[in-house]
Formats: sequence, C-alpha cells, structure tokens
Amino acid sequence: MTDTSTDISTDAAPAPFLTAWFDILDSDDPTRILDLISDDFTLSILFSTGDGNATDFAGDRAALVGYLEQREKGTRTHHLLSATTLGQDELFLGEVRRGGVPEASFVAAGRVDDHGRLQRLLIGRSSQIRFT
Repeated sequence: MTDTSTDISTDAAPAPFLTAWFDILDSDDPTRILDLISDDFTLSILFSTGDGNATDFAGDRAALVGYLEQREKGTRTHHLLSATTLGQDELFLGEVRRGGVPEASFVAAGRVDDHGRLQRLLIGRSSQIRFT
C-alpha cells in the first residue's frame, strides 16, 4: 500500500480505518499512527517468524511505540487481500511483502471508538500460510 492518505473517514475501502492504518505504517513516517489511537488503546501483535517462535507485542501505547521502534522501516509493505466492517469493528486479511516478494500472511482486527480512534488492535502474522 503506497497511498499515505490519512483520511480515514472514507467509505471507499471495506475497512477504511485499518486500510489507512497500514498505508501510514508503510509510509515514510509510520509514527503518525500514534495520533490515531484512543487514550485506552490496547493491542496484541503476534509476530511469527516461521521457526516455531513468535513475539507478542502486547499492551498499550508504549507497546505500540516499542513495536514501531523495532520495525524495519521501508522494507516490508502490507497488501490488502480482503476486508470487512461490522459496526465499530474492522477485519483485514493481508499479505506482507519484502521488496515486493510475499513473506507472510496476516489478519488484523480493530475496534474504532465513537471518536474515530483505534481502541483495540489484534494482529496475527505467519509465514507458514498464504491466502494468495
């Protein structure tokens, strides 16, 4: 995803908030996602490397900051395969690519609060399964 638009109010995408989230994450300034989270934000990002090991970045804003700090900025991009929205909840199935080459599949679930901020985020990533 290369569009770095931060307009998350559009209904053009089936999961507009998470679509914009991953666009920003793949941009030159991924820390802008910190402006999109609620005061009571919590997350869990289970990041499997495919060797039977996984890292769980879990917690609040500080955990998200820690996740952002360890990322290889500019090497991995997120690509939408399918998505849907039901009320305040968005589901996003995607593929992570490194240099354009598929590396892993991931699924993200997010809940957007009444103020348009991300309140909950759960992401699972694995290199052991492909949806394409």
